[in-house]
Amino acid sequence: MSSTQQPSSSSSSRKQTLFIALLVILWYSSNIGVLLLNKYLLSNYGFKFPIFLTMCHMSACAFLSYISIVFMKLVPLQPIKSRPQLLKITTLSVVFCVSVVGGNISLRYLPVSFNQAVGATTPFFTALFAYLMTFKREAWVTYAALVPVVTGVVIASGGEPGFHWFGFIMCISATAARAFKSVLQGILLSSEGEKLNSMNLLLYMSPIAVLVLVPAALIMEPNVLEVILSLGRQHRYMWLLLLVNSTMAYAANLSNFLVTKHTSALTLQVLGNAKGAVAVVISILMFRNPVTVVGIAGYMMTVLGVVAYGEAKRRFR
Repeated sequence: MSSTQQPSSSSSSRKQTLFIALLVILWYSSNIGVLLLNKYLLSNYGFKFPIFLTMCHMSACAFLSYISIVFMKLVPLQPIKSRPQLLKITTLSVVFCVSVVGGNISLRYLPVSFNQAVGATTPFFTALFAYLMTFKREAWVTYAALVPVVTGVVIASGGEPGFHWFGFIMCISATAARAFKSVLQGILLSSEGEKLNSMNLLLYMSPIAVLVLVPAALIMEPNVLEVILSLGRQHRYMWLLLLVNSTMAYAANLSNFLVTKHTSALTLQVLGNAKGAVAVVISILMFRNPVTVVGIAGYMMTVLGVVAYGEAKRRFR
């Protein structure tokens, strides 16, 4: 009897491994794909409207989240239970908008490789905001691991041929806003009755983000519709690129949720660090932006610091 169960167990294990591998491929391809397409549209295609681009992403996320949760029932629907909870979600949505728009603006001025190096400092800002907002302290070893994270970005900045101050400020602001949103989410939605999984949170945040971004785009990018219609006539595939790009933005959120659900925290951390490195290599090959030994060394130091920080946090929790 045990001999018949063993092949069945082995087959089930292989299927699970294959399923996780496919999820990771989807996660990598959607995350890296949306990043590279953002850069291509904003820098190489004449589509210089990061706020409108973010609005397209949020519109796709709102529509596809509704389809996948309400109709396809990929995850159970978690209803909003009170007005205070809605106000908290609205606050998170505004911070989320700032982080995504800032990141997209930075891609107009910075290479993807340097953008990823700066983005890797998220743990530093998360630890900083957690300490300032919740007085949560980590072990000194954990904080020490953040030193190479920041030092690496300083070194990478000095060795970046395409360095741009405004792009750098936008990228740092987006990274800080992303970390701030993570800490704020833990504070605002801390009670069991208000906690939402990431897919339900995206379902509610996305339409709020669209309502914020539409007037922002019309005010800050006043000729957006005129230029986009003109670009659409000049480039046959622009609307298709925009549709694929927006769909990828949702796929990145969905795959991140599924990978988190089906793997351990340590696996997720390792995969996340590797994803950044893969994005850097592909972007350099695709856009052929010049890199220096100093820049590469700075980025490697930042990544190693992030790895050390994650390990220290896990050990000294």
